[in-house]
Amino acid sequence: MSPAFIISLVVGYFFVLITIAFITSRKNDSTESFFLANRKSPWFVVAFGMIGTTLSGVTFISIPGMVAKAQFSYLQLILGNLVGYLVIATILMPLYYRLNLISIYTYLEERFGFWSYKTGAAFFLLARTIGAALRLYLVAGVLQLAVFDALGIPFSVSVLITIVLIWVYTFRGGMKTIIWTDTFQTLAMLVCVGVSIVLISKDLNLSFQELVNTIDTSSYSQVFFWDVKDSRYFLKQFLAGVFIAIVMMGLDQDMMQKNLSCKNIGDAQKNMFWFSIILFIVNILFLSLGALLYIFASTKGITLPAKGDDVFPFLALNHFNSVAGIAFILGIVAITYASADSALTALTTSFCIDFLNFRQRPEEERKRYKFFVHISFSLLLMLVIIVFRIINDENVVTAVFKIAGYTYGPLLGLYFFGLFIPRNVRDNLVPVIGVISPILTYIININSKEWFWGYEFGFEVLLLNGLITILGLLFISTNRPKKLVAVI
Repeated sequence: MSPAFIISLVVGYFFVLITIAFITSRKNDSTESFFLANRKSPWFVVAFGMIGTTLSGVTFISIPGMVAKAQFSYLQLILGNLVGYLVIATILMPLYYRLNLISIYTYLEERFGFWSYKTGAAFFLLARTIGAALRLYLVAGVLQLAVFDALGIPFSVSVLITIVLIWVYTFRGGMKTIIWTDTFQTLAMLVCVGVSIVLISKDLNLSFQELVNTIDTSSYSQVFFWDVKDSRYFLKQFLAGVFIAIVMMGLDQDMMQKNLSCKNIGDAQKNMFWFSIILFIVNILFLSLGALLYIFASTKGITLPAKGDDVFPFLALNHFNSVAGIAFILGIVAITYASADSALTALTTSFCIDFLNFRQRPEEERKRYKFFVHISFSLLLMLVIIVFRIINDENVVTAVFKIAGYTYGPLLGLYFFGLFIPRNVRDNLVPVIGVISPILTYIININSKEWFWGYEFGFEVLLLNGLITILGLLFISTNRPKKLVAVI
């Protein structure tokens, strides 16, 4: 495919998104609509659109690329996710609805105080900025390889173009627009994955049953691993999956903002149930696609790149037919922007509500501040993407979960303590605990093999970080009289 053709695909795709944005924002551009879509979002639309937001380009490229080394062990983490989603639907979401929250971190102010609230919000901003930037870095790298290198356009300029395109269709409609654009983008992504699987199976002359059998009998299909020292060990992956779901969904303003846009708690819980089922099926599709990629390359005698993230782009752009190449480009663009656009909206929402005291400002002033905050976070994302381009040396999916372990760990500890431990804390010391916990976690992590008889931490570093935070909060806890909000 020529660069001009790929550009025309992307331009056409964004024309559809901008059209959706225009339709959804023309009747109401208030900040209430921007933040929570006036709490009128249909639950089934939210559930479907959240698939694309949750997966992102990381899943589209990195999950298939992991299959050679990790097999289907990723499903162990997804099984843990299902338990985490149940916790979110039955404990966290009822709390958020009962308190009528816009930013979920205002709970921490009611439970502990001002500094706890700002600490939680700050860790979200840090975690989501880095996570969204990593996801955008992935699609920017693919477009750079497929289009911009051939045109002599530097990476920084292609990233700027990427960010501007997102800003154009989110700056006005916010969450009201995101709910519908994410639905369209999730549908586009699923169609592209399906097309890729069908085209590869036809190239290999496999019927549907033969396709299933080929994947099942391959060396890539092992799901469960029982060696305690293996990074793929079931219990490590499963528990990590539970708590990763809780922090990256239930304690994440981006994902909860969509749930809070539903009409009531009943609709939000139905959304979570169907979202969980669909997400599990979609992850099986991605892992199956990964197995097929490696089987295809082996059958055709193709030498693959050493880096897993490069396998799918390499095959799609160089060895598949033009239809599969088109499906790949549209798929990765769809799924990446579905994640990035909502992240940008959530970052804007959190900063406005949590740090600019939006609830006390008149509507016109809110709109002006929202506009500048939206632009500022767009530029910040661009800067982080460029920095990561310079230093990255591993699969993006691994980087995302590693960073989540350090940035979401204090949030996990704060919410666990607030919900389950009926004690107050010295609020002014909470930021200190929030800083010390990731540092201690890092020190333990890099020395774990020496200190714990060869044991290596994987994604469960999140649990360690959360535990250290809880212990730190216990250390600064007090029985001073204070209203305890929503202790389970």
